[in-house]
Amino acid sequence: MSSISDLDKDGTGTTRQSFFSKEASIAQPGFSRWMVPPAALAVHLCIGQAYAFSVFNAPLSKVIGITQSAPDDWALTTLGWIFSLAIVCLGLAAAFAGRWLEKVGPRRTMFTAACCFGSGFLVSALGVWLHQIWLLYLGYGLLGGIGLGLGYVSPVSTLIRWFPDHRGMAAGMAIMGFGGGAMIAAPLSVVENKMITREHVHIDEALKTPQFYLIWAVLFFNVTAGIGVLGQASVMIQESFKGSITAAAAAGFVGLLSLFNMGGRFIWASTSDVIGRKNTYFVFFLLGAVLYYLVPTFGASGNIVLFVAAYVVILSMYGGGFATVPAYLADIFGTAFVGGIHGRLLTAWAAAGIAGPVLVNYIRAYEVANGVAKADAYTMTLHIMVILLLLGFVCNLLVTRVDAKHHMQAA
Repeated sequence: MSSISDLDKDGTGTTRQSFFSKEASIAQPGFSRWMVPPAALAVHLCIGQAYAFSVFNAPLSKVIGITQSAPDDWALTTLGWIFSLAIVCLGLAAAFAGRWLEKVGPRRTMFTAACCFGSGFLVSALGVWLHQIWLLYLGYGLLGGIGLGLGYVSPVSTLIRWFPDHRGMAAGMAIMGFGGGAMIAAPLSVVENKMITREHVHIDEALKTPQFYLIWAVLFFNVTAGIGVLGQASVMIQESFKGSITAAAAAGFVGLLSLFNMGGRFIWASTSDVIGRKNTYFVFFLLGAVLYYLVPTFGASGNIVLFVAAYVVILSMYGGGFATVPAYLADIFGTAFVGGIHGRLLTAWAAAGIAGPVLVNYIRAYEVANGVAKADAYTMTLHIMVILLLLGFVCNLLVTRVDAKHHMQAA
């Protein structure tokens, strides 16, 4: 029996379940349990940022002095209590919220966790701005800690129920994300400027550097993943939701993709000024891989909203990849020949223009020819896109500063 808060009147005297109710999270027949681990892992990767909190300590100890600690700056011993409070609240929240989790279900618990953890950062940011340490204790320590506790236990209990035959593996799949969260959060928590050079590399010399070919591959993989979707967007959504999406609605979907393709170029390129070019591409590849992996599930479940939402984010990152790469090149090779270097790098676009549509079209044709329903014919292609994005992640990871031997010498 659902609680009153979980049921809403629909105007006809009947009731319907809210999205966050426990009953609404019950899977329908045919749902694959292997869709649950990526979601659980994503939750733990997010809250695993706690293990990267130490990257904030040095900057927070120089809020006033900027380059070195001033007399009124916070001491490291004072700052250390933020992390300690967060871990204490994590444990207490996990202990006392377990019963509530069983009552309300994983969706509401994880949504509450996200609200607490996210608002903890906002309150802490206000504390830094006002230079009030108690706001950091309240924000990251108390609110953030509660979010950590709720977010920690919910995916674990959910996975164990889905994998009663592999309980150890299930718990490990979720909890490994918490341990690995710092791998993502640490670089994203610091705006890193050491990749921005003050030197210049000649256009011909740039072709002799591994950085040029790594960034070429970065653009190639990012564009390949997006351009194949653009080429088949109308057909794809009609075949995925046969009978539900008209040609006119599909045209609207294509127009929406175009809007996010355009807007993403400004938003993501501007974001890269804050978090850095390399970190921006890390977001493209990791978030893109997760979305491509989930899209077939959204289609199979008939969830048009999530299907469209996933693709508009993907296309925003497709456009964002084009807009961010010139600044990336300027950071690495300097500005003297960035226009020419950019022009040569766009051969990656030309190559992706072939690779993306070929992957989507020919694999789809192969699948249909072998009896796969048209609505399911894109699944293999999208999973291949996941692999390509992970390869792009590795290439981006390998980008470093250009060796000084390639720098132009002053006349």
